[in-house]
Amino acid sequence: MVPPRPTPPAAPLPFFRFLRTLRTNALAIWPEAAYEQDFVRRSLLGGTNLLVNTPSVLRRVLVDNPDNYRRTHASIRILRPITGDGLLLSTGDAWRLQRRTIAPALAPRMMPLLTRHIAAATEELIEQLGTEADRPIDLLSVVQSLAFDIAGRSMFSLQTRQHSAAMREMLAEYGLEYARPTLFDMLVPASITTLRDLRRRRFQRRRMALIERIMRERMQAPASDAPRDLFDLLRAARDPETGAGFTDAELLDQVATMILAGHETTAVTLFWGLLLMAESPATQTRVATEARSLDLSPDDAAAALDQLVFTKAVVSETLRLYPPAFLMVRQAIAADRVGDFEIPRGAVIMMAPWVLHRHRKLWRDPDMFDPTRFLPDAPAPARFAYLPFGAGPRVCVGAQFALAEANLVLASLVRSFHIRRETTEPVLPVAVVTTQPDHAPLFRLIPR
Repeated sequence: MVPPRPTPPAAPLPFFRFLRTLRTNALAIWPEAAYEQDFVRRSLLGGTNLLVNTPSVLRRVLVDNPDNYRRTHASIRILRPITGDGLLLSTGDAWRLQRRTIAPALAPRMMPLLTRHIAAATEELIEQLGTEADRPIDLLSVVQSLAFDIAGRSMFSLQTRQHSAAMREMLAEYGLEYARPTLFDMLVPASITTLRDLRRRRFQRRRMALIERIMRERMQAPASDAPRDLFDLLRAARDPETGAGFTDAELLDQVATMILAGHETTAVTLFWGLLLMAESPATQTRVATEARSLDLSPDDAAAALDQLVFTKAVVSETLRLYPPAFLMVRQAIAADRVGDFEIPRGAVIMMAPWVLHRHRKLWRDPDMFDPTRFLPDAPAPARFAYLPFGAGPRVCVGAQFALAEANLVLASLVRSFHIRRETTEPVLPVAVVTTQPDHAPLFRLIPR
């Protein structure tokens, strides 16, 4: 099965069409040749723009020399209103302190605590869907609400469904109004405030106020000797080198970052995984068969993860075809070199998992949905050909939690229901903040 996707332009786009397409659907900015070439170079705003598909260069930028590559002005402007100054945007010593402090809270030994929240929220959703089964349903909205519920429970041990609609509305508003880069975003240094930045700041204050309200609800809960959730772990976290913990303001930024990363990106992964299985009944049947004999309840969900071998392959293939983080952008602080490949000072480096994961030199039948390519006995992809969570020091700290959630939710839903499409209209991916569907198609869930 080859899922539909935007048609790449035959040739590089002229500047203003490139900018317009970047604002409407960034997945369509790369020409057909980008899926075959090691790199695509173009002049942009008087500087050099490089789309890189070579694993050795990606390794250099992300792993071997990451301090030479900073975020661009545009990416800082776009991300700060929804993440604050948390782990995603911090740099230098501040980033190292935050990373050291946060990492233990998401270590493998904490997975049983977190998977309890995933399994409990999923069980409740399945029970609710069972009462509404065999009728048209907006599955995108369902998984968005579920992902936010899981993020809320994992972070706060709270049922946060009452805030889910407000959070989704804010993210939709942000995607439409503030996340689309403009010419000024690219030209003006991030230290200079534009009128659009002022509107973004007003949005940021509203978003942070909502998260702070949820935090206050959590802090009213009785104290516990043992950690119940990520909030307990983050409040107790101390940098192993300095012994410093987070201030209240720093804690708010970390929570904002983790809710965004743990909610929006996982929701779209769940949606695309369900869509792919609805279009591939044999794949869906195999996932249901694998999950049928396993205990996916809160007490045993963590232990069941290792046995979801084919489900994991489906999730990995979903992340290959529809990486939520479709683009990483860095700017070279100083000139750099990888073999014969030269990177000029100030060059903007575009590392696009969307292109990389479909590159014809790196993948067999790259546009085809084929989970078997990720089974244990299949040849492993090249190390830097598959980057759904980035790589190097800034690899996503919550990757293991995100994978656990995607695997447990998909296995539980498919074990309980046959997932069917109501219509045959193609669903195309559209990338602004994350890789979203161009519309919310209707599905029908039939109890097994």
